[in-house]
Amino acid sequence: MAKGSTDAASVCSSIIEEVRNGVFRPVYLLMGEEPYYPDLACKAIQENCLDEAERDFNETVCYGPDVTVDQVVTAARRYPMMAERQLVIVREAQSLKGIEGLSAYTAEPLESTVLVLLFHRAKLDKRTVLYKSILKCGTVLESPAIRDYEVSKWIVSYYRSRGLSIDPQAAALLGESAGTDLSVIVAETDKLLKNLPESVSQVSVQDIEKNVGISREFSIFELTRELSARNSAKALKIAAHLGAAARFAMPPAVSALYTHFYRILRYEAFLAGNPHPSSEDAAAVLGVSPFFVREYDQAVRNYPLRRTMAIISMLCEYDYLGKGGDGAATAPQELLVELTAKILNS
Repeated sequence: MAKGSTDAASVCSSIIEEVRNGVFRPVYLLMGEEPYYPDLACKAIQENCLDEAERDFNETVCYGPDVTVDQVVTAARRYPMMAERQLVIVREAQSLKGIEGLSAYTAEPLESTVLVLLFHRAKLDKRTVLYKSILKCGTVLESPAIRDYEVSKWIVSYYRSRGLSIDPQAAALLGESAGTDLSVIVAETDKLLKNLPESVSQVSVQDIEKNVGISREFSIFELTRELSARNSAKALKIAAHLGAAARFAMPPAVSALYTHFYRILRYEAFLAGNPHPSSEDAAAVLGVSPFFVREYDQAVRNYPLRRTMAIISMLCEYDYLGKGGDGAATAPQELLVELTAKILNS
């Protein structure tokens, strides 16, 4: 898992543990391109800050586009009514005009107020006085966007945190279905667990196929695997099936193929100086589970350096065409099959 994602998970866990134990900071800045951890931390603060009976008079939830800095400061400077503390949450805080004006409050925040600034897929400039003052008096959680190649590792780690293990192929399949939106992965996992016997602790590919509604046989995951093996018949069959799907879009497919061949390129460069790496070292370079290293060993034999670079260039071209570049009128299904054929014949 990427360091940024690991840090976000760690900070989020610390916030949740603290608030469950009744420890609150005067200010929380929850931000980042990936909203899962900021939303999770905000939910924990809101659930633990006040008792149900205290919320009517001591909880204020507002939205950045609808309030002014002065209104937020006024709310934060109020004292709690028949409670130990009050809670002020500003959602979509990235849209609060003149947000830097909050620095006058965060320089000397009230100990009896818990102010939460929740950014949605955005972050506060770290050079500002506001950011620096929150660092001194409160807690900052920054959650960076997760990259395509990091998703499977995140899924494995997330399942482990829930006392489960998941087959690497199942994690790859779930990641392909859910994309990089961690909230979607969590929602799909919750749905999956409701349909599995309580005694199940190992999630298999079959479990994902049955409960998430994606077929391993016809997936980008299987397409990249057949391309690695240069299995033309199966790769073209999968491409045709994928392209014909009702929800198919060319850009995500090209992105997945680009990630795959970029890994092959990185692996080739790594092998030039390390001809006999361990599975663990190879997996670290590739950013995949050691389970998949054998596939990439096969791929580098089938796609030498020049061929791989040509394919990456080709993928950039088809990304452009898939987004309607040059007024492309070719159907997505035909584009994907055409691209697959060119990769195999490169």
